[in-house]
Amino acid sequence: MSATRRQVLARTGALGVSIAFAGSVPEVFAGTATARGAGRHGYGPLIPDPAGLLDLPKGFRYRVLSREGAPLPSGEGRIPSNHDGMAAFPGRHGRVHLVRNHENRSKSRVPVPAVGGLTYDPAGEGGCTALEVDRHHRVLSERVAIAGTSTNCAGGPTPWHTWLTCEETELRAGEGGYTKDHGFIFEVDPYDPRRTGAVPLTAMGRFQHEAIAVDPGTGTVYETEDAFDKPFGLFYRFRPAEPLGGRGSLRAGGRLQALRVPDVGDLSAVQEPGTSFRHVEWVDVPDPLARQTPVRFQDFGPRGITHAQKLEGCYWGGSSVYFVSSFARSKDGSAADHQGQVWRYDPAARRLTLVVVFGPDADVRLPGESPDNICLAPGGGLMVCEDGDGAQHVFGLTRRGTVYPVARGRQNVGTPEKPEWGEFAGVTFSPDHRTMYVNCYTPGTTFAVTGPWED
Repeated sequence: MSATRRQVLARTGALGVSIAFAGSVPEVFAGTATARGAGRHGYGPLIPDPAGLLDLPKGFRYRVLSREGAPLPSGEGRIPSNHDGMAAFPGRHGRVHLVRNHENRSKSRVPVPAVGGLTYDPAGEGGCTALEVDRHHRVLSERVAIAGTSTNCAGGPTPWHTWLTCEETELRAGEGGYTKDHGFIFEVDPYDPRRTGAVPLTAMGRFQHEAIAVDPGTGTVYETEDAFDKPFGLFYRFRPAEPLGGRGSLRAGGRLQALRVPDVGDLSAVQEPGTSFRHVEWVDVPDPLARQTPVRFQDFGPRGITHAQKLEGCYWGGSSVYFVSSFARSKDGSAADHQGQVWRYDPAARRLTLVVVFGPDADVRLPGESPDNICLAPGGGLMVCEDGDGAQHVFGLTRRGTVYPVARGRQNVGTPEKPEWGEFAGVTFSPDHRTMYVNCYTPGTTFAVTGPWED
């Protein structure tokens, strides 16, 4: 994104952000509750935070739940860095259980501490931590949930209240100092991580995983692959051997397939919102473990397979799965350029539809480039974590197509002359919809934000 556009947003506090995305916005919220809260134009301008952490609209407040480098209350070490994907699960007496990814590679600022029974590869520095928070947003416990993994970017919750954490890497044993292959999905129990341990779900594939979404009716898991360089990533579905799922059931194996849109080799070539493809195909992945060849390089037959650059956020809403392409750049080899797309796949109709296109980059009235983590808001709207250059925001999107600012990061990790801000990640809401939890990637910070979400 151009510095000029960022500067304008920073000066205005994203005031007047009320122009719709291109596309059929109501379709994004198919099957969700009627939109409430946020009015027609959001919650108002962002108010500068005197503490210099998080700007919010009037009437909202935040509490810092956790910050990298501080001691873990469990005594297992320090709170790891690089806070990324996250989900919230219901607990007793109004409590909330959070599971949070740490996208640590090698030589991270604060690695995830190795804990017996929860460590996959002693050389891995990534993993997850689990927090339990009471109704007053006080942290009751915080501990390691899985360790010894790598590059835990996003993932997703399951209908049976576990978290699937995804490794965004393809490094194998012997590479990068690792002692085991990486690039897997792991299941994490937010209530008692030792019940799930550190077991890779190998049948779900070994590739640069980003996020997942589960069809609650069938247990089918949809997976995105975040690949920046060609050949770009694929959109997958995993059909488990035990269709309705349950904790540990994904270890029983299943069938991994990749999406093929006939005559479309690159989703970026589709530019018109509302464009729909009926009867798309699912093709078996030749070698899900990528023993010799990364999956996206594999031979899917003479008709090929459909790729897309930077496939990231993924969620289930209504009767469909939605997934995000954060951006596409022709200079990187994409068929065309865009600043972000949201796609919808309807399994019953076998129909894929381009719902929303972000941008254009030059229009200061529209939200920023590179949509990443996304979630449904309490009133049926959408929350979008921005992952671009310059100022970083969480934006909201109403059914009417109104874009509004929700939060802006104020922690400068650059210099006064060349400021930089860490991206937002892991946006999620408490089961009672009264609290938004969100992470700042760096410095790793987890916030609980309260206010008139459904005024």
